[in-house]
Amino acid sequence: MAPEAPHATDAREVPTTAPDPEAVARHRVLFRTVHRRKNPRLRQSDITVTEEVQVRRAVKATALGNAMEWFDFGVYAYLAVTIGQVFFPSGNASAQTLSALATFAAAFLVRPLGGMFFGPLGDRVGRKKILALTMIMMAAATLAIGLIPGYGTIGIWAPVLLIVCRMVQGFSTGGEYGGAATFIAEYAPDRRRGFWGSFLEFGTLIGFTAAALLVTVLTMTLGDDAMLAWGWRIPFLVAGPLGLVGLYLRIKLDESPAFQKMAEDEEAMTAGREKSSLKETFVGQWPAMLLCIALVAAFNITDYMLLSYMPTYLTELGFGETGGLMSIVVVMLVLMALVTSVGRLSDRIGRKPVLAAGSLGFIVLSVPSFLLIQQGGTVPVFAGLLILGLALVCYLGTMSASLPALFPTRVRYGSLSIGFNLSVSLFGGTTPLVVAALISATGNKLMPAFYTMLAGLVGLVAALAMKETARRPLEGSPPSVASDEEARELVAAQRAGQQG
Repeated sequence: MAPEAPHATDAREVPTTAPDPEAVARHRVLFRTVHRRKNPRLRQSDITVTEEVQVRRAVKATALGNAMEWFDFGVYAYLAVTIGQVFFPSGNASAQTLSALATFAAAFLVRPLGGMFFGPLGDRVGRKKILALTMIMMAAATLAIGLIPGYGTIGIWAPVLLIVCRMVQGFSTGGEYGGAATFIAEYAPDRRRGFWGSFLEFGTLIGFTAAALLVTVLTMTLGDDAMLAWGWRIPFLVAGPLGLVGLYLRIKLDESPAFQKMAEDEEAMTAGREKSSLKETFVGQWPAMLLCIALVAAFNITDYMLLSYMPTYLTELGFGETGGLMSIVVVMLVLMALVTSVGRLSDRIGRKPVLAAGSLGFIVLSVPSFLLIQQGGTVPVFAGLLILGLALVCYLGTMSASLPALFPTRVRYGSLSIGFNLSVSLFGGTTPLVVAALISATGNKLMPAFYTMLAGLVGLVAALAMKETARRPLEGSPPSVASDEEARELVAAQRAGQQG
């Protein structure tokens, strides 16, 4: 049975008991935000009440669907060396790896096109339908990669078909993160948006971890020869049934409360269809778009550096491929244990301090971390990876709540999808290729550290420039709370503010 739609409390209801003074004080900041709007009078019917059971269902389906998506991407990243050997001409091993990483980056070139297509469409027809469609496309493309014959069988058509499938993956992913982050942000109560939003990145870590574990188990069980011959196909073939599971979870959901409220008002819905265009997204939202691009650049360079490029880097340093993957898996498990606590912390002290802390961590600790990694051995490698991971978790725990809050409801999906994917294409997806090329050109094994420091600097500037959005309503949406009691408290806070 589909969950009940979020409801707004009737305006005629009045508190049956005296409001809690602490609760009134807690809502004063929220009231001030509402009071600055054109219509400062707040009624309970203006407030979205989304109970925790409904939020949990929405977050579970969205986060698990996101995990399915990133499992598919993770598998390719962790099999980059093997894929280079299977799909590209034999010869120089470094050239094969670079070719595989270039194909990995190629998927990111079409992500902005996916964002431009799916984002505005999600603002018109709803978030839920587009998220189901992107799931189908990703699963089908990943399954197809597992069925493509190698270069030794069909020659040049092998890399051509691989690139086509990767571009389908990239196009579908262009509508994934923006929609998923928007969906959770619009479901979550204002006071806990950081906590619930962090589950989206929890799902990302699950996807990457599952991919790494499966690749590691297959490598240890089958051996190098069997892995190269046919074992590498298994993780890609798993994408089919996983995609069906993710699709089922998503189609069982109701639309997000913010989109429902906009759709219930015919005039607002018509205005949204007229205004949620590419022109308004770029022209009307350009300051927020630039901020989004900077935040995402810092986030994705560091994210792909640690979770996607590091297995290749460790292999080239002579550290065993299996040992490198297992070290990264353990680090990701640590991040999974911490990410929701970081999201909760951002609800308490704000997004800006947490993002700034992660950025400073990358600026100060990148070189020491990579020096540890270069020492070799399980303990130094794990310590270096963990230091980078602890800085990254500050981004992971806050980004999913910070980015949707940059844009108003009527263009949120489209603006976030376009800004996010432009930045990922330019900076995130190209990270493995750029860093590998820099090392090849300079011979300096610390180039990844310098690149990570630059990302941290960009992230720090962006974090300082952004407005604080913790515990505040999303722009263009009414206040959102977790219970009728909170709605009454918020109305009481308005009355107290007006009297004060």
